[in-house]
This record gives sequence, C-alpha cells and structure tokens, in this order.
Amino acid sequence: MPPPSAARRRASRRNTLAALGFISPWLIGFAIFTAWPIGYSLYLSFTDYDGISPAQLTGFENYERLVDDPRVGQSLLNTLIYTALYVPSHIGVALVLAMLLQRAGRSAGFFRTLFFLPKMTPAVAVGVLFLLLFNGQDGLINEALGSIGIQGPYWTTDPAWVKPGLVLMSLWSIGSAVIILLAALQNVPRELTESATIDGANLWQQTTRITLPMISPALFFLAVVNTIAGFQTFTEAYTAFFGAGGDSFQSDAALFYVIYLFRQAFEFFNMGYASALAWVLFLVIMVVTAIQFVVSKRLVYYEGGQK
Repeated sequence: MPPPSAARRRASRRNTLAALGFISPWLIGFAIFTAWPIGYSLYLSFTDYDGISPAQLTGFENYERLVDDPRVGQSLLNTLIYTALYVPSHIGVALVLAMLLQRAGRSAGFFRTLFFLPKMTPAVAVGVLFLLLFNGQDGLINEALGSIGIQGPYWTTDPAWVKPGLVLMSLWSIGSAVIILLAALQNVPRELTESATIDGANLWQQTTRITLPMISPALFFLAVVNTIAGFQTFTEAYTAFFGAGGDSFQSDAALFYVIYLFRQAFEFFNMGYASALAWVLFLVIMVVTAIQFVVSKRLVYYEGGQK
C-alpha cells in the first residue's frame, strides 16, 4: 500500500488530539483521584505515618507486623467465611427470583422495580435495620419464627450467628443481580427448551442441562463481582457493631478485614500499617479472581463454542 498522504496524516493527528481532548477530563480525574492515591498508598505501606507527622520510611516493618498480628488472621478468616456464605446465597436467591419473574408475564415490570428499590437504600440504614430486624429478643425475624413455633437465635449477640445474619440481611439489596439474571434468562433461545420438552426432559433437566449453561457467563460475572464485594464488605457490619466504638465478643465475629483496615487508619491513625493491609487485600482479591477465571474455562459456556 502507498504511504498515507500528508493531508491524511494531519487529519489522523487531529482526530487523535480531538479524542484525547474529549477523554482528558476522565484521564485527569483518574490520575488525581485513582492512580495517585494507589501509588501513594504503596509508598505509605513502607512508612510509619499517622496522618499528621511526616512519613518515616520503615522498610518492610509494616508487612512483618501484619504477619504477626493475630487480628489480621481473625479478620481475614471472618471475611472468607462471610464471602463463602454470601456469594452462593446471593446468586442462588437472585436466580430463583429471576426465574419466577420470567414467568410473571405483564406484572414482571412491577416486580422488577419492586426487587430493585431496596438497592437504593443507604448502606448505613441497612446496618441499623439489621439491628432492628434481627434483635434476638423482640426483632421482627424472631417474632415471625416464633409465630410458627421456632425459637430464633440471638443474631446480633451470638458470634455463631452474626455472619449468617449479615448474609441474610445482604439479600435486602439483591435487586441488581435479579435484573442481570433475568436479562440472561430472556436471552436463552426458547427453541432449546421446547425441543427438550418434546424429548421428555423435565423442569430440573431443562434447568441444569440448558438454562444454567446458557446463562453461565452472567453467573460467572456475578460470582466475580460478589466475591470482590464480599471481601470489601464494610458499611453494614461497621454500623451495626462498631459505630459506637464497640469491641465486644460479638463484634469480633463481625470484624471483617476492611473494618480492621479502617480502624487502623482512622481510629488508631496507623496510616502506614493500614496501607500495607490494603495492599495485602488487593493481592488476595487478585489471586482469588485469577483462580475464578481459571476455573471458569471449564464451567462457563460462550456462544460459538469458545470458553
């Protein structure tokens, strides 16, 4: 091919400059509010910094302290348990609701809006609502269980029930997952289920052999996103158990990793140590997400036969 003319090169440069001009507000915002804080937090993780005095370089001292800190292990274990409960329950309930919505007919729009509205509730309000609904003595959940002869547990004071209670409360904001799965279900070719029905497949076989494989990309997306959200859970648990400076035995069961990170940074002013905690969390999430992508190659189906 002949080389482009000078006029074409000038036009290409103008187009490039115009494109950079249009995206420059985002680039500037990203550099100032994302890239710079990320880089600076990495620097702080190697310092002793209280937010007031000048940062003092300490090498890997913060990371060595992190290995020896028992509350790091406790908070990470709490976070792993919560995430292991949160992800399958969140996706499972959302899938059931989406399948019901698919059969709702003309009323689907109303129920879709109804399911999504709780997502708009502020997270702090959800934390307060948790204390009201799951109160072990006179909470609405235990009163409902008592009406059918079941003695409800002490959700907010029994360490064994703190994390399951928070998982149940998280289902309050399940609406976005329902909408995503409903859209995926509506894209499943109807002729596949009709052919399976003609061949004698029951509902369970159609769901496990056709529906779930066809919506597996959406399920995988929700698994990744909810795993990251589970590792970063903070507001509801902090509002319910640490908002008033609590540090009792039941709050230890709700001491998630990000809560411990936040307290080190903004209650104890160990900014350098908190930065080290943040980078360890980043590495954990990156490793878990990488494992999910590797596993997805065997489980996720994409149209065209690519995995």
